[in-house]
Amino acid sequence: MIPALVAAAAASGALLFWAVGASGFALLFFAGFVAMLVALFVIERHTARIPDAPAVAVPDLPLVGATLALLSEAAALTDGDGRLLVANAAFQARFADAATPLDLGSDDAGRAALDEARGRAWRDGAATLSLDEHSPVEIGRAGARGDMLLWRFPKHAAPDRQTVAARRIAGAMGESLAVAGVLAALVDRDGRLHASNRPFVDRALGSSDSGEAPRLTDLVEPVDSGHVRLRAEGENGTLLQLVHVPLDPDSDDGTGTVLLFDRQQIQTTSGGGGGANLQALLDVLPVGLALVDRDGRFITGNKAFRTAGGLTGDELPSYPSDLVVKEDKGAVADAVRRNARGPAMSGDLAVRLAHQTAEPVAMTIAGLRGLGDAAVLLLLKDNSEEAKLKRQVAQATKMQAVGQLAGGVAHDFNNILTAIIGHCDLMLMRHTPGDSDYDDIQQIRSNSNRAAGLTRQLLAFSRQQTLRPQILQLPDVVSEVSHLLKRLLGETVELVLKHGRDLGAVRADPGQLEQVIVNLAVNARDAMLEKGGGILTIQTYPVRADQVAELGSDILPVADYSAFSLDDTGTGIPPAILGKVFEPFFTTKEVGKGTGLGLSTVYGIVKQSGGFIFADSAVGKGTRFTIYLPVHAAEKPARTKAVAKPKDGELWGTGTVLLVEDEPMVRTVAERALTRHGYTVLTAANGEEALEVLDRGEPIVLLISDVVMPLMDGPTMVRIARKSRPTLPILFMSGYAEEQLRKSIDIDNVAFLPKPFSVQELAEAARKVLAAK
Repeated sequence: MIPALVAAAAASGALLFWAVGASGFALLFFAGFVAMLVALFVIERHTARIPDAPAVAVPDLPLVGATLALLSEAAALTDGDGRLLVANAAFQARFADAATPLDLGSDDAGRAALDEARGRAWRDGAATLSLDEHSPVEIGRAGARGDMLLWRFPKHAAPDRQTVAARRIAGAMGESLAVAGVLAALVDRDGRLHASNRPFVDRALGSSDSGEAPRLTDLVEPVDSGHVRLRAEGENGTLLQLVHVPLDPDSDDGTGTVLLFDRQQIQTTSGGGGGANLQALLDVLPVGLALVDRDGRFITGNKAFRTAGGLTGDELPSYPSDLVVKEDKGAVADAVRRNARGPAMSGDLAVRLAHQTAEPVAMTIAGLRGLGDAAVLLLLKDNSEEAKLKRQVAQATKMQAVGQLAGGVAHDFNNILTAIIGHCDLMLMRHTPGDSDYDDIQQIRSNSNRAAGLTRQLLAFSRQQTLRPQILQLPDVVSEVSHLLKRLLGETVELVLKHGRDLGAVRADPGQLEQVIVNLAVNARDAMLEKGGGILTIQTYPVRADQVAELGSDILPVADYSAFSLDDTGTGIPPAILGKVFEPFFTTKEVGKGTGLGLSTVYGIVKQSGGFIFADSAVGKGTRFTIYLPVHAAEKPARTKAVAKPKDGELWGTGTVLLVEDEPMVRTVAERALTRHGYTVLTAANGEEALEVLDRGEPIVLLISDVVMPLMDGPTMVRIARKSRPTLPILFMSGYAEEQLRKSIDIDNVAFLPKPFSVQELAEAARKVLAAK
């Protein structure tokens, strides 16, 4: 066993090193070493119990999964045939509809290419291919025995700044500069030319073609501070002013755009005679540029600078310090004064703009010499989109983390509630209405069921709720729930329904979809009550793929959707709060009037159903929530054997049931419940103990097992048990959602019972499984 364990550790270590690199390998190696010592201790304890257990190097899939979660790119681990073993969150988010990496092909040819690459990786150890020009795939053989494949999906690298700048200089922007009489070229950190516009080629390069990119110093000759002459024009050539615009304001490696123009033209422009040429030059540049005179006043600025500074129109303020908040005015004024009158230098200054106080931006301030009145060059980049993206990523990360926490808390709470509800049911069997304790027991059970409803809301937010999806039409769902809404909204709120035509069918849980509508409607009612009433409009309509493309949303994939919206005429939601409305336990209602889980539950249900939800609001006018659900592609229904639900008098059963549950309180109540319904119950605290019971040859008629357990989980135990008892009926029970567990339970003919459950629900589930045998 020990050599096998070492082999498994080596395989995991190699996989970890390839996946996370040397930086994270040391920490994971130490954690793995400690885990190996614990595993050795457990193995020694069980060696005496199972002396003939074969030594097999089994990878630690939870550890591998935790490692893959560290990657920002999508990654998955499969067996040699491409069956999924574990995948990280990036894979599940990017390829939510794919059960295995082999399902990522858009057509039969794509799937065949993936399978062919899988075969090459299995044969040669590695293979690469591309799903399309934006989706490269890397496949590598992994594992101690080389019996697994690691699939990586690196993000498509966007063109670097230098490549983009080179295209602009050689393209339309270079031509615009040529019209203004400006010579432009792009140089790298070594001073070599990468691109240039037509006037630069004609005057500086001529017809020479050395085959190697020339250096700028080979083409121009310095004359004095800031002035050069083209070597191709000789000593009598025109004196030109050289301006270097760095490609990255935060880097000083020398890469950037070199602009050459007549000194006389610049001086004329500074005096006001040729301002149109300089303004045309500045406006075509993508980076925000502005010129400031020796007194610290603006001379001119391009369109990108005005956009980044939050200015409307063509007018600039008097001083650069007018662009920033009060606290940064002094620092900006001092920096401009130093660079205008001292030696020519440059530097970056972190400032907060007056129109965008939340996010600091970098303002580059550089001294200029020989440009007439222009003494200081300001560079300002519009990073509003970048800041928005950072906020969206931070919000998504926070929502995911809170969702994982909520799901874990709900799972543990479900175990506790199962024990409470089960013991209440057992006590009620010994009491009849009228007994002194009967009402108290019923109250405990009622409160426990209310707590179970709270856990369902937490699971809904964390997208781990057990859903029962059906193929349905949105107008039917809205019409069905409209009768309830009219009672909930009251007399002061008018309900208006509008249904579109040709809506595609969607696949969703109708009960949960009704909860979404009710939650949103109740919130709308509360918002309109503050204004004495209003109108709530619910509208359903189709959204075609071409309409989604026209929206230009970075969140909503291009596809066909059936959508519905709820518009109210309430007080609206302030912009500062709008981004927090889907967070759990966030509420603007008074203490005691809201749990803060209404909209978070809506968010979870919509996301778990594969849809998208958006909120738009105007203070004083109202709020609109829009939900997009993907149109379900029609499938041929599978023929299933109908199993009648057992009646109350048919819950009695016979035979031996093996109950596997690691929580003692749940195991106890389940054992007593099954015993009361006629079964002989054998119990085990984990998968290994269950296998020992099965090895004794007991005539087991039903195996009931928890899914997540220490040492050996339920699915692993069932796979081993099915080798000797292939027809053994299985009933899984868990506080996690069935949809979440189905991804790891690739076992046929198993039933599922979500926690918490009552004594009767457990007996019904057991009887139903045995009846379907």
